[in-house]
Amino acid sequence: MEANADGGPMIEARGLTKYFGPFVAIEDISFTIPRGQIVAFLGPNGAGKSTAMKILAGYMAPSAGSARIAGHDVHAERIDAARNLGYLPENGPLYLDMTPLELLRFFGEARGLGPDRLEERLDFVTRGHSLETVLEKPIGKLSKGYRQRVGLAQALIHDPDVLVLDEPTVGLDPNQLRLFRENIIRLGRTKTILISTHILQEVDAVAHRVLFVHDGRLIFDGTPDELKQDGSLETPFHKMTAAVEAGAAGGGA
Repeated sequence: MEANADGGPMIEARGLTKYFGPFVAIEDISFTIPRGQIVAFLGPNGAGKSTAMKILAGYMAPSAGSARIAGHDVHAERIDAARNLGYLPENGPLYLDMTPLELLRFFGEARGLGPDRLEERLDFVTRGHSLETVLEKPIGKLSKGYRQRVGLAQALIHDPDVLVLDEPTVGLDPNQLRLFRENIIRLGRTKTILISTHILQEVDAVAHRVLFVHDGRLIFDGTPDELKQDGSLETPFHKMTAAVEAGAAGGGA
C-alpha cells in the first residue's frame, strides 16, 4: 500500500498517555511530522522518550491516545504501519551469533521481500553503511559503531518512508558519531526521521525541528534556533528541565 498517498502527516501522535500502575510515563503528548523532516525527540534520561517511541513503533499499547505512521493506525492497522516504518530501538535487535549478512537476510525475509528485491536491498544497505568488510563476521565480534550500522541497515532493509530511531548514537566515539550523523542527514533527503536523544550536539547536527519532552510531557515544539538562548542549547535545556522539576517538587510539598 502506498505510504500516505493523501499527503497527510507521516508520523502522528494524538494524546499519547502511558501508565505503569500509578506511574505516569508520558501524558497527553501530541504532534505531527510531515514528510521529509528530521525531528529530534529531545529530553533528559527518564523523560519518557523511549516509551513514546515504542508506542509509535507499535511495540507498546498506549493507555490513552493514538499513533499513526504514514496514515495508518499503528494498532488497528499494524501491518500497513509496519510496512512504512523502520524502527531502531535503543540497544537494537541484533543477534550476536549471526553475521550481518545473516541478520539482514532474516529481517528482509521477515518483511516479505522477494529474492530479487532482497538482493537489491542487501546490496544497497551494505554499500550505504560500509558493511562490506564485516558481512561475514559474527555481530558479537563487531565494534559498537559497526553494530549501530548493522542496526540501521536492518531498519532500512525494506526501504521504509519513516524511520524511528531511539538513542542511536549512545556509546559511539567521535568518528563513529560523525559517520552516523552523515548517514542520517543523507537519509533525511528522502525519508521522515524521528530520532530520540538527550545529546544536545545531536540536535544541532541533524535536526530541522525539536520536540522537547520532560517528565512525560511535551514542553517545546519548534526549531533548534527557536530553542537556543545566546546561541546555545545547553542553557534552555537546563532551565526547562529545572523549572519542571522545581514545579513538581513545589506541587508535592
